[in-house]
Amino acid sequence: MVTYDDIAAAHERINAHARRTPVMSSRQVDEITGARVFFKCENLQRMGAFKFRGAYNALSLLSPDEKRRGVLAFSSGNHAQAVALAGRLLGVPTAIVMPEDAPRVKLEATRGYGGEVVTYGKGANREALARKLSEERNLTLIPPFDHPHIVAGQGTAAKELIEDAGALDVLLVPCGGGGLISGCAIAARHLSPDCRVIGVEPAAGDDATRSFREKKLVRIDVPDTIADGARTTSLAPLRSRW
Repeated sequence: MVTYDDIAAAHERINAHARRTPVMSSRQVDEITGARVFFKCENLQRMGAFKFRGAYNALSLLSPDEKRRGVLAFSSGNHAQAVALAGRLLGVPTAIVMPEDAPRVKLEATRGYGGEVVTYGKGANREALARKLSEERNLTLIPPFDHPHIVAGQGTAAKELIEDAGALDVLLVPCGGGGLISGCAIAARHLSPDCRVIGVEPAAGDDATRSFREKKLVRIDVPDTIADGARTTSLAPLRSRW
């Protein structure tokens, strides 16, 4: 189980490398909602997304032998870039399994950060392919969300938000595969106990909503979108091996 202490430790670990992104507000949004709204601008994070937090934390915690051998990740774009960048900063070789139709800018950015990109075609099981390659090459697998070190790293975003904005009534977090919302919920429970955490997702990618209503993990077809965070087919299942 990931605890707030894990998130606090992750924050210390990534502090010198991840940006403490600004918390912004909008008078117009406040007027429309009738509330005071704060935005945690993770689009200004290194490589453009919160994913850097979890990736850097996870790679930092590898053993010397694991760092020497390298890591393998699978992603439609943002986790790919985050792992490749973290690997470059830490001197860890990285290989990333990505869909061949991923946005070109994200494919090029991942390669630009030094990651080896392995593409797969439509309909292929990226997790199965990644697991097979990691075993063949003896690389440590770094999944995009269902890993305690990833969850702890992503939770640092909510830690900073609450520290900068103060106690919150409601925290809205994208669902995706569940890594960000898991870490943020843990941070919010500790720092702002009365805060209600709500997951948000697009109507065309409502796997989390369906799972919540049906009380079981529901998988959907990959949504047709360039937003890689919304391309997840389900929340990540609990994995006892971690």
